Amino acid sequence: MGRNSVEEAIKSNRNIDKLFISKTAKGLKKLVESAKKMGIVVKYVDPSKLNYYGNNHQGVVALASPIQYVEVIDILNIAKSKGEPPFIIICDRIEDPHNLGAIIRTAEAAGAHGIIIPKRRSASITPVVEKTSAGAVNSLLVARVSNLASCIEYLKKMGLWIYCADMDGQNWCEVDFSGPVGLIIGSEGFGVGRLIKQKCDGSISLPMLGKINSLNASVAGGIVIYEILRQRKNIKAK
Repeated sequence: MGRNSVEEAIKSNRNIDKLFISKTAKGLKKLVESAKKMGIVVKYVDPSKLNYYGNNHQGVVALASPIQYVEVIDILNIAKSKGEPPFIIICDRIEDPHNLGAIIRTAEAAGAHGIIIPKRRSASITPVVEKTSAGAVNSLLVARVSNLASCIEYLKKMGLWIYCADMDGQNWCEVDFSGPVGLIIGSEGFGVGRLIKQKCDGSISLPMLGKINSLNASVAGGIVIYEILRQRKNIKAK
């Protein structure tokens, strides 16, 4: 749902069954042409029908098969195939689909190889997540695991250094993120769980100089994600 999400889904060869276009929508000619080239059925409908799928459809709704979750090893293999040290985002108790979508969007833009979410007490990949990610969920591998603590242990055995965002951690720009790294982002309400925090190699924090002592999970995650990108690409200020 939404122009960017549908466009990205088509570009990534997502299995789309049908595309609904509002009869009053404008500026969708190229999108429709791309869909037809892919053999997707395009149907023009009354705008009120699209409202059934939500109010932010922007005149287009794609009926697609659910996203296929991958295994954690698939994410590691993508990094290996690119000749890059793994860069993985791990979400702990991110229950707001808008936050999850925003994290996925940032992770994909920063070149992360994949994202890991738990099966319980977490948002899953829904149309809301897909739209908030601006279609990035179609380009970034997502693994869904039953035991996050065990997954972290596995990643550490595979050579990753695991860090979590925590208000009592080390200053975020003093940590070396240049190697294989996994970043854990917890919910803004509860942060990273105690057991998960114990599994980490270290914790990192952002300076808070105002009266507010926490940031939105996706905002805090975005700052650290781009610090990891900066170090991995050796970007320095002029």
